[in-house]
Amino acid sequence: MLIGMFDALVHIIDPRFELVENEGFLPDYFTIADCRARMAGFHVTGGAVVAGSYQGTNPACIAAALDELGPGWVGVAQLDPDASDDDIAEMDRMGVRAVRFNLKRGASDIALLTHQALRANEIAGWHAELYVDGSMLASLEPVLAKLPAVSIDHLGLSSEAVPYLLDLVDRGARVKTTGFGRLDPEFDVVDTMRRLYAVNPEALMFGSDLPGTRAERPFEPGDIDLIAGAVGDDLPLVLESNARSYYRVAAPAPQPKL
Repeated sequence: MLIGMFDALVHIIDPRFELVENEGFLPDYFTIADCRARMAGFHVTGGAVVAGSYQGTNPACIAAALDELGPGWVGVAQLDPDASDDDIAEMDRMGVRAVRFNLKRGASDIALLTHQALRANEIAGWHAELYVDGSMLASLEPVLAKLPAVSIDHLGLSSEAVPYLLDLVDRGARVKTTGFGRLDPEFDVVDTMRRLYAVNPEALMFGSDLPGTRAERPFEPGDIDLIAGAVGDDLPLVLESNARSYYRVAAPAPQPKL
């Protein structure tokens, strides 16, 4: 039996929308059709389309993807510094459920990050998602302590992040089991997931991170085996249930048996 999968981190790079060069980089396009082809062997029942650094703050690309993907899918947007309360409310109506901050390759205005994250949570109940190297987590502690809801991408990227992640998870943060091909060579993926899961079984959320731009390697089916090695029979929690709960997405209706 196929386990349902909520892909909590996927980038859709649609040629209809202009890209923004980031650190001299522009990705190849990666359409919904491309994504479906890459994940054809899995039972994907929904997910989160996440804005990449190269997509700027225009929510149109997220809106178009959600419109095509339909029920079960939500968006994670990057906010313009001048985004109004009405802008946030409108994005919430289109299906955005979180705001992303790329501290790895871009955003460095911590005061703005804090303000936007708190305002988005107050207006629409969004959580904040951080793409951040673990070496920065200690310095971000005063900020993270203020945020009512936060998730960290790619297991914090470095083994240096693990002690801070354990503390954050103990205080309610979520961590995405994504981007294994981005992690430093010393990172013990299975042991880290096992330790995080022991602190809070609801903390880990699967994502494919496709198309895996700038990663040493993109998602591959064996990554699911690594997650299973950490959480055992509770694999469905990490692959689907935890993220559905956090993004406030109802489970799909059961299909009638033929």
